[in-house]
Amino acid sequence: MTQGSLFEANTTHDRQESASGRYSDLADLMEQSKTCTKCRLSATRKNFVFGEGNPRARLVVIGEAPGADEDTLGRPFVGRSGKLLDKILEAIGFSRNDVFICNIIKCRPPENRNPLKDEIECCMPWLTGQLELIAPKMLLLLGRVAANTILDNKQSMNGMRGKIIRWNGFDTVVTYHPAALLRNPNWKRQCWEDVQMLRQHYDKVCGT
Repeated sequence: MTQGSLFEANTTHDRQESASGRYSDLADLMEQSKTCTKCRLSATRKNFVFGEGNPRARLVVIGEAPGADEDTLGRPFVGRSGKLLDKILEAIGFSRNDVFICNIIKCRPPENRNPLKDEIECCMPWLTGQLELIAPKMLLLLGRVAANTILDNKQSMNGMRGKIIRWNGFDTVVTYHPAALLRNPNWKRQCWEDVQMLRQHYDKVCGT
């Protein structure tokens, strides 16, 4: 199975109906998606966390799922891990307004558990629509769950990070989730190496 094939197989029909015709722009997609009840997570969420940032961003940052703070505020990466993400982005010359930040899952799983396979399958078309409408040059995948899901593999972080992965038309970088860095500060050096590599490649393909 090639990289991205599971993603494509799960979402081909939805992709054809989404950005290519059904949704006029990102705001329209958000309006349509925020009342989603496709999976059980809709019954326990406080807010549907669509994502935020530049609708024409050349870099999209993708995490796993909203946490408690995100669920309360309806915004991605606003808790402690969000503050760390802001610092990481600022260190390589990006603000939140320069990029688009979102998650694979748009509703918080109870007790911050990992999202289940059927929940991912239900939610993936919204992410597909976001990527089609934004049309970025690069993706930054935060954490093993996000990376394994999108790249359709079971590799470890060490197997995925430290290189540019060409996936589905996007140049993709994998690094540690900020929440993992808060638990394991020793990984910060590797994360720094990853995002420096991302910035260098971004400047090459997008210009400074």
